[in-house]
Amino acid sequence: MNALERLAAVILARKGADPDTSWTAKLMAKGPEKCAEKFGEEAVEAIIEAVKGDREKLTAEAADVLYHLLVMLAARDVTLDAVLAVLAAREGTSGVAEKAARD
Repeated sequence: MNALERLAAVILARKGADPDTSWTAKLMAKGPEKCAEKFGEEAVEAIIEAVKGDREKLTAEAADVLYHLLVMLAARDVTLDAVLAVLAAREGTSGVAEKAARD
C-alpha cells in the first residue's frame, strides 16, 4: 500500500469520527459542498506556487491538494480505487482520443 492509499484509508476511517478531534471529520461534518470548496482553495494555492516557480511550496501545496481531493471524494462516497480504475482504463489511450470519445 502506498502513501496515497494509506491516506485514503485514514480519511475513510475518520469520516465518522468526532469533529473536535479530527480535521477530516470536521470537514466531513460541514458537508460535501464545503469539502469541494476547500479542495478548490487548495488547488488555487497550488496554482499560485506553480506560477511563482517555488518548487518546495508547490510540493507542499500539492500534498494539500491530494489530501483535500481524497476528502472531497470520500464526502461523495467515491473511492480512490474507483478513480484509479478509470485511470487504468484510460492507459494506452491518447489524451486527445480519450477526450474526443467523451463528446
